[in-house]
Amino acid sequence: ETNPMVENELLEWMESDRSTSNVNGLQNDGKMGNNLTVFSYASVVAATTNFSEENKLGQGGFGPVYKGKLLTGREIAVKRLSRCSGQGTLEFKNELILISELQHTNLVQLFGFCIHGEERMLIYAYMPNKSLDCFLFDSTKAMLLDWTKRFNIIEGIAQGLLYLHKYSRMRVIHRDLKASNVLLDEYMKPKISDFGLARIFTHNELEANTNRVVGTYGYMSPEYAMEGTFSIKSDVYSFGVLMLEIISGRRNSSFYNADRVLNIVGYAWELWKEGRGLELMDPTLKDSCTEDQLLRCFHVGLLCVEENAADRPSMSDAISMLTTETISMPLPTRPAFFTRRNFIESDISRRELQIISVNGLSNTSVAYRSCWTIHCFAFVYVVFPVKVGFLVDYSFLIGNIAYRFTSRNLPNCSKRINGEEGIVAKFQLSGGCAFA
Repeated sequence: ETNPMVENELLEWMESDRSTSNVNGLQNDGKMGNNLTVFSYASVVAATTNFSEENKLGQGGFGPVYKGKLLTGREIAVKRLSRCSGQGTLEFKNELILISELQHTNLVQLFGFCIHGEERMLIYAYMPNKSLDCFLFDSTKAMLLDWTKRFNIIEGIAQGLLYLHKYSRMRVIHRDLKASNVLLDEYMKPKISDFGLARIFTHNELEANTNRVVGTYGYMSPEYAMEGTFSIKSDVYSFGVLMLEIISGRRNSSFYNADRVLNIVGYAWELWKEGRGLELMDPTLKDSCTEDQLLRCFHVGLLCVEENAADRPSMSDAISMLTTETISMPLPTRPAFFTRRNFIESDISRRELQIISVNGLSNTSVAYRSCWTIHCFAFVYVVFPVKVGFLVDYSFLIGNIAYRFTSRNLPNCSKRINGEEGIVAKFQLSGGCAFA
């Protein structure tokens, strides 16, 4: 499934922990399989001015990201694995091997890596416009994204996913597509990034199951978040959520309707069924928007977040619907996370379920044993639906957990719920209900 030379050489480097003081940025001859450069630790330290705060671009699940400049003048972005990160050497190796095999204009370009003692770093092409969320959710910068730019970003992300799902020599499921994982180059062209949680499928493999659910709530498909089942249609769901965010210019957890808190999917559906689709539009798009094209994107977005994975379009079909005005499209039905889902008992209810947040802040095992305590939390949430911190509408998630595990006992349980790419709330249940 992956280039064995790349994997073997990577393992050799990781086991040897070799380093050198060569400040030109190379170890030995500096090259390995797939044109990856092996950077010396000294060169990375010099490029980033010893990982100075001034060069820090941000913080992700992998760890901090720094801007650097090599002696050649090339600008780079350095992802440095944090020792307290929820992602580790496995994800480092996964991203390195996977992204080195993938070449597409809408995927981030990997230059190489650096291993020094316990240090693990990935070296990417520097993206001067950082990530999509930096523009989309900033009231000032959002004005720089007119409708033409936004549609081109939507189409570019779609093309990148289509390549991953169909045209690369490996079928890749990203599993963590969101605005902060889409980088923008100097021309505002989108580049999908962060492949640490991606999974490789054989081309005849349709879906897989896991008890280690990774990703970001709000972007996760329901079958993945609740049952651990993922496929290319899981990415399609995330794409649908992201497309609705691009149209609205708002985070998926920032919507309200009367006295209720809604995610973007529920809010968009209510507008759609009332024929008020244009109300989802970011007000900054008023002068640049092509209304028919925006409503078509809205329509495709709702099809991508269908409750049943089989009803969601493939990325190939989604691109056709987005770019062909004459193509007929099915009407969307009530989307996932809007109504209660029908459940079929499976082994996942009887085994440990790990939920790991992509931002690395949540790394929790959940063992379910008691019923009344989880009902206690559900009761508190429903009766007092106040906004605490980044509290968003995950009553669907909590309600279905309570439904599924209503006959179980649990003396000790801790779980984190993620929203806005961070921790929303943590509840601990041990004979009672307590918030921390």
